Amino acid sequence: MSAENPILNSPFLEPDRHWRLDESGGFTQIIEPDRRRSEYFVPIARTSKKPEQGLLALDETDLEGRAFTPNDLVNEIRGHVSTWRQLPPSQWGVTHETARLLEHWRSGGPSPQPFYCQIEAAETVIWMEEVAARQPQFQSLRRGLVDKNEASNPGLYRIAAKMATGSGKTTVMAMLIAWQAVNAARGRRSFSDAFLIICPGITIRDRLRVLLPSDPENYYETRSIVPDDFIADIRKARIIITNYHAFKLREIMSIPKFAREVLAGRGDEP
Repeated sequence: MSAENPILNSPFLEPDRHWRLDESGGFTQIIEPDRRRSEYFVPIARTSKKPEQGLLALDETDLEGRAFTPNDLVNEIRGHVSTWRQLPPSQWGVTHETARLLEHWRSGGPSPQPFYCQIEAAETVIWMEEVAARQPQFQSLRRGLVDKNEASNPGLYRIAAKMATGSGKTTVMAMLIAWQAVNAARGRRSFSDAFLIICPGITIRDRLRVLLPSDPENYYETRSIVPDDFIADIRKARIIITNYHAFKLREIMSIPKFAREVLAGRGDEP
């Protein structure tokens, strides 16, 4: 990798080339065309025995004994979103309000201009909920996500947008809140105007005040996340920002030992 200029792509455009990685996952001096596919390495135990021929292809393991695995689902969704992005607005299959927001973000309306990764993160969630959820050709993909969620988090369906540190996740949160809140304010029943944001600590909680429409520095206005005529709709949103400690069981008053035993009964400690 060139020490003078390691950056190959503009942060405002889809990546069109990348550095090739060597067998141990390190950068090389070779530039490959197109975007790097999503992938990860899984550590595997070394064996003194030679693997049977054909058991593991050479390009699926590196010299450190780690098996290479592509994130097939992520790569598939990326491809669908990329194809959908190229369609004319009349074929997006989203609400009028959503189309306005997409055009606003893509045209560079917000200031500072959103990074490509920020727009793509918002686009992906929008595509999943407004496009893939309504078109039969994507039902197997949706079922796969539901099944994976049910296996790991029964009763809790979640979609995660994984982004690099410093790439602007707070802006993406503002974009997604705007998408839901504006649609809800304009009578779209499948959208919500209520949001619960849970943080890992009070420091981050305080930093996220910019997601509150009432905050003087809120991103919707200071960063033009929405067109001016959507500001009134954003102000109707109900947003609670708290840290996860607020959900931990705790005592709010002290009671004598005998009273505690009576309340506990024969069950577990309250």
